[in-house]
Amino acid sequence: MTQPVIKRKRVPVHGVLLLDKPVGLSSTQALSAAKRMLNAEKAGHTGTLDPFATGLLPLCFGEATKFAQDLLEADKTYEATVHLGISTTTGDTEGEVIDTRDVNVSVEQIQSVLKQFHGPILQMPPMYSALKRDGKPLYEYARAGITLEREVRAVTIHELDFVSFETPYVKIRVRCSKGTYIRVLGEDIGRSLECGAHLSALRRTGLGKLTISAARTLSELENHEEAARYDLLLPIDALLSDLPLINLPKELASRFLQGQRLSLAKEGLRPQFDSALYKVYQDERILGVAEITEDGVLQPKKLVSVMADT
Repeated sequence: MTQPVIKRKRVPVHGVLLLDKPVGLSSTQALSAAKRMLNAEKAGHTGTLDPFATGLLPLCFGEATKFAQDLLEADKTYEATVHLGISTTTGDTEGEVIDTRDVNVSVEQIQSVLKQFHGPILQMPPMYSALKRDGKPLYEYARAGITLEREVRAVTIHELDFVSFETPYVKIRVRCSKGTYIRVLGEDIGRSLECGAHLSALRRTGLGKLTISAARTLSELENHEEAARYDLLLPIDALLSDLPLINLPKELASRFLQGQRLSLAKEGLRPQFDSALYKVYQDERILGVAEITEDGVLQPKKLVSVMADT
């Protein structure tokens, strides 16, 4: 008689895993694998990487998931390989070839074209993207052969460095604002060089102040004993390094955790920096994230449960 499969009970896990996502896995698949190895109850990721892309993918567990959205606003850094002369339906290696042209360009021409994409630029979101229209992602329309009108969006290329050129491959390094499509950037570079292009490789190396140097692979996670895997997690406030800090005394911390609004002037507190959001602590313990209203009131936005700190 077949024995019933007994599912392990998931456990509360709190923290951030900086994952070096491998090629071939979607962000959701990578998250599921890490969640299973940590036997975690609750998990989420901070934005997505395409399956063909590799690199930094912060995974959030437990209380850290409350702060995942804040990291989506951060600048991102990539290393990309632009394959000149071949255009595809998706702008990367996963699409079908739709055009092939000869590549007769020099390093000087490439460097000149790259200069055109420094600073604020406009991009047309690709049809093969997760942007939604009427509740459906654009890629579902694209797979059905339907092309919809899209509005261009403003993004900023903070840095765009030429790395190398070995025909037909151009390697570049990009630091950009949120919402930038590196696939589209690669296509636009190819269009400006009049030979077309697609991305043959993409690796995210930075997200805000987080870097790939601190990331772990799924193999590393698997090779650790289960109890030791939790030591690879960063604290739940690892995603908040860009936010200025407000430290509350114990009595005010208790009121803050109850969701109360605090008048900073009345309590004799003054933030060191002017910011839209602040991370709030009592000593070295993260309490949550708050904003300060125009009349100087500290207003809780996201609170950490007491359970996460015990």
